[in-house]
Amino acid sequence: MIPPKPGARDRHVSLWRYWRLFRKDILSAQPDRLFRAKMAEFRTPFFRSYLVNEADLVRRVLVEHPERFPKSDRVTRGLRPLLGRSVFVTNGAEWAHQRRIIDPAFEGGRVKDGFPAMIEAARAVISRVGEGVLDVEEMASHATADVIFRTLFSRTIDDDLARETFEAFRAFQRVQPVATISALLPWWPVHHPRRAREAAARLRGLVAELVAARQADIEAGHAPEDLATRIMTTTDPETGEGFSEAEMVDQVAIFFLAGHETSAALLGWALWCLAAAPDWGARVREEAQVFMAEPGFASLSKMPVTRNVLRETLRLYPPVPMFVRETAGQETFRQRAVKPGAQVVVSPWHLGRHELLWADPDAFDPERWERGKPAREAWLPFSAGPRVCPGAGFAMAEATVLVAALMAAFRFEVTEIPVPVAHLTVRARDGIRLRVAPA
Repeated sequence: MIPPKPGARDRHVSLWRYWRLFRKDILSAQPDRLFRAKMAEFRTPFFRSYLVNEADLVRRVLVEHPERFPKSDRVTRGLRPLLGRSVFVTNGAEWAHQRRIIDPAFEGGRVKDGFPAMIEAARAVISRVGEGVLDVEEMASHATADVIFRTLFSRTIDDDLARETFEAFRAFQRVQPVATISALLPWWPVHHPRRAREAAARLRGLVAELVAARQADIEAGHAPEDLATRIMTTTDPETGEGFSEAEMVDQVAIFFLAGHETSAALLGWALWCLAAAPDWGARVREEAQVFMAEPGFASLSKMPVTRNVLRETLRLYPPVPMFVRETAGQETFRQRAVKPGAQVVVSPWHLGRHELLWADPDAFDPERWERGKPAREAWLPFSAGPRVCPGAGFAMAEATVLVAALMAAFRFEVTEIPVPVAHLTVRARDGIRLRVAPA
């Protein structure tokens, strides 16, 4: 019962039609042949774009020579009012400086430090869910926002400032298109809709309040030991410099986007997959009820079924469907000359369902992870190489806790088949509505 993957039919489309499809939904603009291709070239009068599915090309772009493939700003221009100069959009020395400050907050046992907050947020969401038909995407957004506020700023989603920030982020999501016409026409001036600018300004203003309050707590010597405090008190070991309050606003914006929006997408699709495959739902519930009876961080490693369900969900519905890079110099892809300035796309959406890399690629089959998996380059929900998501371990722990809590307490049944689309992340076009009953 897995929803069919969206995609344009394998036919030639004009640049204008492609743009209209791309603007409506990135996934619908992609032809089906990309799920079979090792590489595909897309030509416009203004630039060339290459989607690479071959393992050695993926490694070259993301892992072996990332300096030759800096992040392209074409697809992030629409987010600039919100993200500023965050680590998500920067390159080179600026990006390296930011990662040297951010990475220590997620290294080693740091994920364990956030585990109690995850459990508290999980219990809170259980208390809010009732019987009947529920849009689990809305519920997931609220739950993962609660986790990020608890772990980042030691506030619950019910805190007035946290709730207002969450609502402002939702407003920005509704009005800001990721794709702008400047993504196709590099000389075209970037225009952000007025409502998007206003929503981003409001959101950044609220984040600035959170950051300023935390800075005051740090200076007074009574700041909680959470992610915000760790990052704001960490300095770059090479330069000795830390983030200013203004720079911290940029970073909190991307933490919220990456730590809330992507996690919400994963949670929503995981619940859908388990509702659509009730045998797997029963197996996860059995594992989850044992875990929730006495939750502990070490017990996360004793949940192989849930872990494989999440891996399989991420294969089918990677929250970030495509990573876009740009060639800094002349390259050769599969004996084809690629000029500087070309766009290079590594697509977890296509790699995860690629017909040459997976058996029965569109099937939800968590057991495939017990049988072994293909090359690392075929499963990239968190990217790879130096730009791999620093919060990947955090995200998997959070998803495991939330799925376990919800599946231990409730049963979810399918009411309709959702249609995946991609805007900020891969979500369902009209939400994911499931029928909920006590377990």
